[in-house]
Order: sequence, then structure tokens, then C-alpha cells
Amino acid sequence: MPEVRAYAAQSATSGLAATTIVRREPRPDDVVIDVAYCGICHTDLSQTRNEWGGAEYPMVPGHEITGIVRAVGDHVHDLAVGARVGVGCFVDGGCSKGIGDREHEHRDFANLVATYNGHEHDGALTYGGYSQSIVVRRPYVLEIPDALPLDAAAPLLCAGITLYSPLVHWQAGAGRTVAVVGLGGLGHLGVKLARAFGAEVTVLSRTDDKRADALALGAHDFHATADPETFARLAGRFDLVLVTVGTTLDWSAHLRLLRTDGALVLLGMPDAPGSVNAFELITQRRSLAGSAIGSIPETRRMLEFCARHGITADIETIPIQDLAAAYARIDRGDVRYRFVIDMQSLGREPPAP
Repeated sequence: MPEVRAYAAQSATSGLAATTIVRREPRPDDVVIDVAYCGICHTDLSQTRNEWGGAEYPMVPGHEITGIVRAVGDHVHDLAVGARVGVGCFVDGGCSKGIGDREHEHRDFANLVATYNGHEHDGALTYGGYSQSIVVRRPYVLEIPDALPLDAAAPLLCAGITLYSPLVHWQAGAGRTVAVVGLGGLGHLGVKLARAFGAEVTVLSRTDDKRADALALGAHDFHATADPETFARLAGRFDLVLVTVGTTLDWSAHLRLLRTDGALVLLGMPDAPGSVNAFELITQRRSLAGSAIGSIPETRRMLEFCARHGITADIETIPIQDLAAAYARIDRGDVRYRFVIDMQSLGREPPAP
């Protein structure tokens, strides 16, 4: 079984360091991918630090993976060596009816295999994209359109689909008003995607610091939520409010931003429980909802949509040796707007002892 270089956390407090891992020999329906780039999702920080519980080590993070096909199994006839491909948040499925648009939400999710910190059906621990290569079942390998560069496309495999899916589900488009709460790795893609759907887009951020960025990304308007007048001024303005921050907010105040039948959708993981005044839901038939990533078919459509509209993430590319500094900057919110690791830098890493 082949050994490959990777970066792994050995415990919740160890940080990440060079190591080697074992990848399985390819099966008939597998694809072997040489990883070119891997985006850094905030989930990587939370998982390696065991902030959500259930972490298993050694942990190789990374579920925003793009690369080049090196080999395919005997049963793979629709993907050639040299193809540009990507891998997102899961690498095998749990829906007995096959891959569908709701697979990631299926009740039989116990069989859904996460790209890292998960278990293959044979019990083996899964390792993610902070590695030289990865072996994935063909149905979970996504072709990257030629119009999308591999580095700036990598964050689309998680951040992109996380925003695309609710915009489709809640029918953002011409004549609809969308507010994006937070302008970070998720939020900046929300602005681009909502604008491409034809919606009127407003960014809500705590302070005025990102006003110029928001307007440059395509937002029609910007408001600082620290201004006590903002919520009164924007009451009843929006059809859809997408919360991209991992912070517990005043949900009742945000619900008052909605029109009748509007939806407040949580995309980030709140850092503490919150409360809601039911009056804000009942009187205007508003909804409080959540959404997480999307299915493989939906991710494929998202990539095609982004290719048609020229949408990619705004990225800062780093060598893998700068991971610790990148994590520290993410903690500070000091990135515009997504770090992507150039995995060729791993080839310059001295072999692990």
C-alpha cells in the first residue's frame, strides 16, 4: 500500500506537522488524484482542535481539494488520466437509492463518509487533502471546468456549495433581496453568487471596515450592524438573510429584517446556544433554518454555474510550511478571503522521520 507525504495533527493541541500516511490501493471504481491545491476551511481548525468532539488522530484535514487524475480503476471509463478534478466534503455515500440531490441530508447518514476524520466502510480512518494524493470512489470525484483555475476553484468545493445550495433552495434571483451576514470565506462567495443569480445583495458586517470590499465584490449595499439604527432602518427589507459567521447573534433582531415569508438561514456553526422570540416568526410567517454544503449533483451544477459566470474565491496561496501562521491569521480574521495551500510545496518538505 503506497505511503504519501501529508500534514497531520497528532492531538488536539499538537498543531500540524509533516508525516506520512498510507493510501489504499485503488479499487475498480476508484480514482487516484495528485493533489494540486487544498483550501483551508474553518472546519479544519475546529476539527483538528476537537472543538466539536469526536476527533480521531492522526488527522489530515482538507476537504476543498483540486488536482489531476493520475490513475483510474478498471471500471472507470468516463474519466481520463490527466483530467482536472476536485473532491469536496464527503467521499462515499449513505443513500441506498444512490447519489441524489438530498444525499447529504439523508436519514441514513451513518454511512456517509467524510473526506477526513471519518471512516471508510471497512473501518479505515479517512485522510484529507493536506497530502500528496488521495484515492476516491469515482462518483464522488467532480470534474473542474476548464474556465476555473484549480487554485481559486478549490474553496468552491465547500464554501461555494455552502452558499449556492441555499440560494437555489430559497429561490434567490431577479426581484429578490438577499442579505449576507459576514464577509469572510463564506460571505464573499455569497455576494458573488447571489449577484450572479440576479438578486439585490446587501452585506451586513459588524463595522464599516469591509464596506469597500463588499461593494467591489458586487454588493449593492452595505450596513454596519454595530450601528444601533441599522436594524430599524432595514426592518422588513429582505427575502433571504444568510448568516455566514460562526457567532451567536440576536436572532430575533435578524428575523425582523425579513419580509413576510422570508427566511433566516444559518450557515456558520454558532459558538453558543441562542434564543428566538416566537412572535418574530409567527406574525410574518418567517422561517429560521439552516443549511450545510450540498449534494454531489448540486455541487456539479454549482461548478458549471461558477464557470459560466466567472466566479472563483478570492484567495491567498501559501506553501504548506506556513500552515501555523495561516491558522493564526484565520483566528484573527486576517485573510481576504480564503487560504489555499499549494500542495507542490509538500514535495519540498524533508521526509518525515
